[in-house]
Amino acid sequence: MTTLLILIVLVLVAIAIWQMTKIFELSKLKTVDSQVATDKDNKYNGYLLFAFLIFIYGITIFSFYKYTKVLLPEAASAHGGDYDYLLLVSFIIIFFVQTITQALLHYFGFKYRGEKGKKALFFADNDRLEFIWTIIPVIVLAGLILWGLYTWTNIMDINDEDDPLIVELYAQQFNWTARYGGADNVLGGANVRMIDIDKANVLGLDESDPNASDDVIVKELHLPVGRKVNFKMRSQDVLHSAYMPHFRAQMNCVPGMTTEFSFTPTITTVEMRMNPDIVDKVKRTNKIRAERAANGEDNSDPWEFDYILLCNKICGKSHYNMQMKIIVESEEDYNAWMESQQTFSQTMASMQ
Repeated sequence: MTTLLILIVLVLVAIAIWQMTKIFELSKLKTVDSQVATDKDNKYNGYLLFAFLIFIYGITIFSFYKYTKVLLPEAASAHGGDYDYLLLVSFIIIFFVQTITQALLHYFGFKYRGEKGKKALFFADNDRLEFIWTIIPVIVLAGLILWGLYTWTNIMDINDEDDPLIVELYAQQFNWTARYGGADNVLGGANVRMIDIDKANVLGLDESDPNASDDVIVKELHLPVGRKVNFKMRSQDVLHSAYMPHFRAQMNCVPGMTTEFSFTPTITTVEMRMNPDIVDKVKRTNKIRAERAANGEDNSDPWEFDYILLCNKICGKSHYNMQMKIIVESEEDYNAWMESQQTFSQTMASMQ
């Protein structure tokens, strides 16, 4: 109650001061209407417009020079090149239009500034101008939208042609689990209600389903290069998003339903580590980590590049920890790794 009374008193004091200020202004013998801009004000503001124009162009050029090094390297998936090209064209159009329109906006703001004795000339309407500035954006945006829909349709063409590898990504707060279809490349049935931690059935696989017996459950995702992968995604608790930035792939993981995404890896982990952009990024990162190590700070061990699966939805307080290492390797290395993994039936038998 005391706090409320103090707040009320402060508000009343502020109102009283404001009213006294207004009375003081009205009591002046000579009042000047400062709300009316003079020629000097308009000229000054015109120069400020040009200064601001130079500033926004300057900050744009500086950002391109300074921060392009933190962008993602070349796409490591078959569809990634189309995705990046569409994005590049969109940005070129945006920057071109922004550069022209901002220059005209600031120039006209200066050229046609208010001056004493000068009357503004205006058109109530101009059909030709309105047609031009309407039809050009319509054509450009329609082209981008149609191109985007075509690209999206191709990317989302999830089918079983070319014998794709079937992998499930299971999301839960705050980790990922991957499941492979095993020798038959068919995922067994699963339901969140069948989860049994005591029996190590962490994904709720149906033990009576024969397709589940050879499924392989892992905490590190391995993908064979050059082979299409069909991902089936589930969430145990809240909305997550499976985001694999280097493959230009992202799909929401929704509780109660299975979502899908498909891509073909084209660059192995070893090959990507030799990419000049990645080499430079590793060098810059390890320089920072070396400085942290010299100061005795945590998180200062040398870093090596790996593909990564992230959650791109803020799913809780440990969202930032929700990630999984992805290794893209040759078909032979992938097969050798798969042979070394336990199947679901083997894991269940070892728990008995």
